Amino acid sequence: MRLFSGFRAGLVALTALFAIGTATSAMADSGTIHLRIVKAGFVVGGSGGSGTLTFKGRTYPLSIGGLSYGFTFGASETNFRGTVTNIRRASDVAGVYGQGGVGAAVGRGAQAVVLTNQNGAILSLSGRQAGLIVSADLSGLALSMR
Repeated sequence: MRLFSGFRAGLVALTALFAIGTATSAMADSGTIHLRIVKAGFVVGGSGGSGTLTFKGRTYPLSIGGLSYGFTFGASETNFRGTVTNIRRASDVAGVYGQGGVGAAVGRGAQAVVLTNQNGAILSLSGRQAGLIVSADLSGLALSMR
C-alpha cells in the first residue's frame, strides 16, 4: 500500500510540473523584427547596427553590437527580417546571442539564421547580405533596447 501511495504522489508531482511548463510556454508571445547589421574584420571582427521590434502593436528601437574571433576578412551589410518567439515582454529580446559559422559573400547573397538568448527568446531571421567577406568564426551579437 505504501508503494502505491508513493507512486501516486510521484504521478501527481509530474502532472503538476507538466502543467506549469505548458502554462509558461502558452503565455509566451511573438513579434516581428528587422535588423541591419554591418560586419567588418581582419581576424577579429566587429559588428554593429540597428533595428526594430514590433510587439503587441508597438515598435521598439534596437541597438546591435558584437564581436567575432576566428578567420574573418572583409566587410558586409546584412538586412534581416523575421520573427522573435518565446517572449513575454519586449525587453526579453535584449541579450546576447551566440553563433559559430562559416560563410562567404561576394556581391549579394541570401542568409538565414536561428539564434537564442539567455531569456529564451528565439530569433528566426532571413535576409540579404551584400559585400565581400569570408569568415569562419565564433561570434556574439548583443541586442539592447534603446
